[in-house]
Amino acid sequence: MAVKEEKLKFYTFKVVLERDKWPDEPEEEAVWRAYVPALEEKGAATWGYTPEEALKNIHEVLQMIVEEMAEAGEPIPAEALVSESEGPLVTVTLAEADGH
Repeated sequence: MAVKEEKLKFYTFKVVLERDKWPDEPEEEAVWRAYVPALEEKGAATWGYTPEEALKNIHEVLQMIVEEMAEAGEPIPAEALVSESEGPLVTVTLAEADGH
């Protein structure tokens, strides 16, 4: 009987988190914008009312983007993989089936 095991791959991305508002909006209406510079052209940008919400949202967006890239056989950009940063980091986990 074949046993399928999953290999896990972890990708860690540097996230830019900043306050964002229209110039004519009052400061109290500002939101938090979160984006991953290395994958922003693929849509890795979102927002939230709090820093925590923006980070949660960018994690969900990144998970979808990385899964789509893996399914399409696209490489993850090397500059997206970081081990330390002064700003926030988000880690995405992919499971790959490996039949034995």
